[in-house]
Amino acid sequence: MNTGGWIVMTLAVGGVTGLLAWCVYKVFTTPGAEERIHSPADVAPPDVEEDEELD
Repeated sequence: MNTGGWIVMTLAVGGVTGLLAWCVYKVFTTPGAEERIHSPADVAPPDVEEDEELD
């Protein structure tokens, strides 16, 4: 691989790694995120909500 290829690859891998690190940092340091984050088990699909209204 020539020098230009190494530069592009290094920038690409470094950029993606930096973005991943920033996202992980934001997830673990955002105050109050526990109240706004829901697991799929907490979310009811629309058809279940309609069935509950009919009961």
